[in-house]
Amino acid sequence: MAKPKDQSRRDFFKFAAGALVIGGGVFFAGTLGHTRTIKQIQKVAQKLPKVFKRLPPLPVDPAVKINGLSPLISPNKSFFQIDTGGGAPIIDPDTWTLKIDGMVKNPITVTYKDLLSRPLFELDNTLSCVSNPVGGLLVGNARWIGVRLDDLIREAMPTARADQVLASSDDGFGAGFPLSVLDGRDAMIAIGMNGEVLPGKHGYPARLIVPGLYGYVSATKWVTHIELTRFDIKQGYWISQGWSALAPIKMGSRIDVPQQGSQIAGGKTTIAGVAWAPDDGVSAVEVQVDNGEWVTASLGPELAATSWRQWWLETDFNSGNHGVTVRARNSRGEVQTQTPADVLPNGAQGWHSVNFSV
Repeated sequence: MAKPKDQSRRDFFKFAAGALVIGGGVFFAGTLGHTRTIKQIQKVAQKLPKVFKRLPPLPVDPAVKINGLSPLISPNKSFFQIDTGGGAPIIDPDTWTLKIDGMVKNPITVTYKDLLSRPLFELDNTLSCVSNPVGGLLVGNARWIGVRLDDLIREAMPTARADQVLASSDDGFGAGFPLSVLDGRDAMIAIGMNGEVLPGKHGYPARLIVPGLYGYVSATKWVTHIELTRFDIKQGYWISQGWSALAPIKMGSRIDVPQQGSQIAGGKTTIAGVAWAPDDGVSAVEVQVDNGEWVTASLGPELAATSWRQWWLETDFNSGNHGVTVRARNSRGEVQTQTPADVLPNGAQGWHSVNFSV
């Protein structure tokens, strides 16, 4: 009997969870391959080219003073990782190319040196895996550096029939999203992450970042080919398994502290976490303690509408068992939905709650 389509993806993530876990991120073992990848990176310049459009310096991170709160920017070493293969492929930047063809009038091929010579810009963007459960850790925030994807696609001159951007990676993975999504939202071919050359496990030498979309349709790592095509002709890897072709990231929020089932000391306690609402941005986070009134939490700095925001609330707890629930609001005033939904076919939803004792 064949496995249900959602079960096949669950089995994959069970495998991923059984791999090496560091700082809440999931990493596949492969020390030799990873070491070789690092050596490849060391062959190129250790400093990225001067960014054409540089963002302001990062503000003071509230996580410095709030124990257990996720940092404003997720460190490269602990940024979550989900792959369909067995680890980062070994790619020589001197021979790597990115081909853009298909339903285009002007097919182009770009080398790594070509990318480095193009105008670069920085983007603060939160990535989320569609299989991230409510309150899960498969979400992270980074400052990416790259080339505007819209410009490259425009150079290739898509025909009127094309409606999908289908990207393929060196390891055979394919992910496609609507061409209409390239609407000026700063989609990029990323070559840098948090001020460093893109790490091997995160897609070196180049990967796609498309703000507002789940990674399974857009965040192709080790990208080597972009085909302009149609959804009624070809499908990305996970779409053929029954997942939605349209994959906007749902508004979400998470409680980092206290953790589920923990025991904390009585008195004044800081409840804290993160919330995201691409591409609208988070305007408010509200917290409910022990089924009481909703209280507006303090918000951390807003880097961009595409980036998560930290939140926190100080309150006093008496001895006993307690529960806390969180919900977010976006810039349009919409409230994160309470209606629960599983990850299949287009992402989990619902309010995150934790129970703990004092």
